This record gives sequence, C-alpha cells and structure tokens, in this order.
Amino acid sequence: MRIRPARETDQDAIAAFTQDTWEQYEGGDYINHIFPKWATQTRPDQQTFVAEADGTPIGLIRAVLLSDHEAWFQGLRVDPAHRGSGVGEALTDRAFEWAREAGATVGRAMVFSWNVMGLGLTRAAGFDSGVEFRWGHPEPDPAAEVEGTVRREPKAAWTYWQHAPERDTLDGLGLDSEVPWALSEATLDDFQSARAAESVLSIDREGVVATTYRARVIEREAGDQSRTWAEYGLAAWEDLTAAADLFAAISRDAAMAGADRVRVLLPETPRVVGDAAAHRIELADNPDFVVRVDLTGPTTRR
Repeated sequence: MRIRPARETDQDAIAAFTQDTWEQYEGGDYINHIFPKWATQTRPDQQTFVAEADGTPIGLIRAVLLSDHEAWFQGLRVDPAHRGSGVGEALTDRAFEWAREAGATVGRAMVFSWNVMGLGLTRAAGFDSGVEFRWGHPEPDPAAEVEGTVRREPKAAWTYWQHAPERDTLDGLGLDSEVPWALSEATLDDFQSARAAESVLSIDREGVVATTYRARVIEREAGDQSRTWAEYGLAAWEDLTAAADLFAAISRDAAMAGADRVRVLLPETPRVVGDAAAHRIELADNPDFVVRVDLTGPTTRR
C-alpha cells in the first residue's frame, strides 16, 4: 500500500467503494459528486490523498487549512474489503503530516453520531473527543415577528458571544464561512469581515441577548431538485424569549436571502435543544460530533 495525491482518474475506483456508504440517505455518499473537484484542487492550503494497493485506490482523505493554525479533515473512506488493515490510520497519518507541514497546530473532523464505524476509526487514528451540536431548521418567513430590536453590529455580537455559555459548549467554534461542513474558531475578524458584517444578527433588549451569523447561502442538489440553503454558523441566547426572537430574525433573514431551507448550528445541550423544541423548531434526528487532534507533537494511537 502507498499513500499519494489523488488524481482525476481515480474517480471510478473511488465511486465503486463509496456509492453505498449511506444507503439510507437520499443522494447517498457525497464523495461521488465532490471527488472530481477535490482531485483537481491541489494548493498549499488543501490536498486530497488516496491509499493505493496494487495500483487500485482503496481509500481517501481530504485535508484543508482553515486558518494559519487550524486544519480540517474530511471524506475519510476505506474500501470495505480493506477495512481493519490499517488503511484509515495510514491515510490520517499522511494528512496529519501534511497539516503540520502547512503550519497547523490543531486538526478537526466531523463525524455523524450514528456513524459508529467512523467514530471508532477517528478515535483509533488519534482524534480526541471534541464538541457536539445539532442542526435546527426554522422555516424562512419574511413576516416572522421579532419583539426585540434586530441589529447587525459585529462588535456587539462578538462581545456577547465571548461570554455566552454556548461558546464554551462549542469550544469557540462556528461554521466556517469558506469551507462547507467545516467548523473553525470564530474570531472578531470573522464577525467584522465585510461579508460577515452583513449577515450578523443580534437581538437587542436593552443590551444584546442573542446572536448568530449567516455563514453562507448555497445551492444543494437533492435527487432531481435543487434547494437554496441558508446556513447559520452558531447560536446563543439568554432565555426563551430571546430564543424566539433569534429564530424569528433568522427566518426573516433567510427569506430575504432567497432560501427555501435553513439550518442553524446549535450546541447540543438540554437547554438549547429544549428551547428550540419549545418554539416548534424542526430539529435533526441526531447530533453530530466534531473531534480534534493535537498536531503540536506525535499523534497518540488509542
């Protein structure tokens, strides 16, 4: 077995062992759709690696630098015929090595909570447990009523976020604005950037009592249909009333952005999930995990 950069010509072999990864989900494994793009995106801040045996691809992993010290790993897949033979560990080792050389001191990856095999693989590869979140899905609604005052003031939003318990639960992470599905450390610069400043939402009730930001608006294919999603990178609020206002502000903002679907990254705590449920916000069936690995020294196997 050898680990090498991905090539466009690997597509058919990759598709052969990933097409049935998640049979229960509409559209199946996204790798089949995204791999050709990944294979051609070889830059100093991103690289896709393939494990090869006897000239045939049997696994892959994607590594991306999100900031000057944060790496994100995704798309870890191993051909079922080769699982348990160290392919996943070899791929992650190479990805960790690449990330260290790129200057990263911490790496993260997302794993669905129901993906027992994926959770086991990340732990065996050296990842520690990280944070837990759940997607909330308020409906876009241009007429949603907000009792408080909606403000778009990045510094005020950032100040509130800095002291919110939700920040501690998420270890300071929010949806990355550049790389879909990735989480990175939310910074004041992120809140103040031109794009973020337009999408920061805070609820003011004689002071900020809730905040979020719109990370992106993106088109996604679902079967034969295309939907426009508005994605909000974090959420924090003071109480049930503030939560109601924040979700209403999100509904209005998403409608203004032309979205037909919304998802908000919610810290997985009884209070946050319970407050969302109290306001009849649609919630994902399961939480997701973001695991982390310290890249400042040798990776310790579990």
